[in-house]
Amino acid sequence: MKVEFSELKRHLLTGTSHMLPFVVAGGVLLALSVMLNGKGAVPEGVFLEGLWDMGIAGFTLFVPVLGGYIAYSIADRPALAPGMIGAYLANQVQAGFLGAIVVGFIAGYVVLQLKRIPLSNKLKALSTYFIIPIGGTFIVSALVVFVIGQPIAAFMAMMNEGLQSMAGASKAVLGMVLGGMTAFDMGGPINKVATLFAQTQVGTQPWLMGGVGVAICVPPLGMALATFLAPKKYTPEEKEAGKAASIMGCIGITEGAIPFAANDPARVIPAIVAGGIVGNVVAFMAGVLNHAPWGGLIVLPVVEGRLMYVAAVIAGSVTTALVVNFLKKPIENRDADKQAETEELELSFD
Repeated sequence: MKVEFSELKRHLLTGTSHMLPFVVAGGVLLALSVMLNGKGAVPEGVFLEGLWDMGIAGFTLFVPVLGGYIAYSIADRPALAPGMIGAYLANQVQAGFLGAIVVGFIAGYVVLQLKRIPLSNKLKALSTYFIIPIGGTFIVSALVVFVIGQPIAAFMAMMNEGLQSMAGASKAVLGMVLGGMTAFDMGGPINKVATLFAQTQVGTQPWLMGGVGVAICVPPLGMALATFLAPKKYTPEEKEAGKAASIMGCIGITEGAIPFAANDPARVIPAIVAGGIVGNVVAFMAGVLNHAPWGGLIVLPVVEGRLMYVAAVIAGSVTTALVVNFLKKPIENRDADKQAETEELELSFD
């Protein structure tokens, strides 16, 4: 079981290492466009709209790249197309980066099974670039379109109805729910339900966006702070991602935490959820009002209760950093564990 888990982790890390440049490039360009616009909203003007579109392109592409290279790690080049196309379709039905991870593994193992089908010598020459990519893409895409899509849409509708029914409940309870949802999948379907719920009511109930605006920026800011507080627990690539995440967090781009969550979901996701809950509840209980359908520190000019808004961001970010650093091992310990797993894998083959 330990060997199998090590293999799954290796496939996941292959996907995230190829995904990281897309997230960083897209996030920084988005951040620049919003910073230069200075309104905490989608920029206006040819130059700023161009920067925004470049950033959106990076964020659009990182999902299929993640799924494609997970599949590639499992079954080599024939799995690239099924993994990328399947992950792209999963993103179209709002499955987000978690959906891309699931689809990447599905695509990899589907192609692995297809490669085991005995073929004549003539067909083998066509299989790598023609038969297997087409067959794998059809199988994986059909699963996404006909099996995964509808349940995700129904689940999102159910969550939205649940939030509507909770709107008159305790602020603390609603703050916990919205904060956890906003942080959980960093731009995925659960995040979108929570943020859209608050954004659509910003004109009449700006206190909802007061808390959600904090929870939007806590995951990237918390992970950036974590790399600063405990640098020995992060790789050089993660430290660089932390620098980019700090910018994205200030501008209200939750996806800045995705590289960390994709590398180590078992430790990072609970930590960012805890931070999102703390930040959201503090803002709710302090009566912070955010009149912009956005998050991060860039909306401070339109926030009522700015000091408590900043305090909520700090409280959530510190919570995330402390929790994740408590759960993580130093790099040298992780390297030793990895070496032991490699040796165990070699012995199992012997």
